[in-house]
Amino acid sequence: MEPLTPLPEGAREYSRSEEIKKWIVSLFILLLGIYLVVNRGHYTYLDNFDLIIHEAGHVILQWFGETVYFLGGCLMQIIVPGLLIVFCFYNKLIKSLQLCFAWLGQNFINISVYAGDAQAKSLPLFGPHGAKHDWNFILGKYNILDWDYEIAMAFMVLAVLSFLVGILIPRFLKD
Repeated sequence: MEPLTPLPEGAREYSRSEEIKKWIVSLFILLLGIYLVVNRGHYTYLDNFDLIIHEAGHVILQWFGETVYFLGGCLMQIIVPGLLIVFCFYNKLIKSLQLCFAWLGQNFINISVYAGDAQAKSLPLFGPHGAKHDWNFILGKYNILDWDYEIAMAFMVLAVLSFLVGILIPRFLKD
């Protein structure tokens, strides 16, 4: 069937199945995001990989002082997916870009759980006996330990925004 108006030069028509295909990853991210938000604080297999990145952040950033050392794990959980987001964007890897935003959102949820535990210190810590709780140390150092809940909720907002960006990418970027 001929289009009613001619398409601009270089444009092409998309079939309904092509239109649906480009939203499949968005549907996956929507379901994943809902699952992770509802089950905030429950451990997933991806958390094992995130833990390696977190601990590597402490090692890599330890040379920048005590504060950056304690923030290093969470910073690295943001930096690694962030760098992959930049790589995927510049290389027009749309589906990978979407998944990287979902991974960033998942990391923000992990960070929110950890920051929200700053006062209670009930989460098991990885490391030698007597290891310090990163967020307890940081928030205590700056006398804002009472703000742990608010900081945790700010990271949850960032998580939801990351999932939303990942979901909406096909609306604004083309393969």
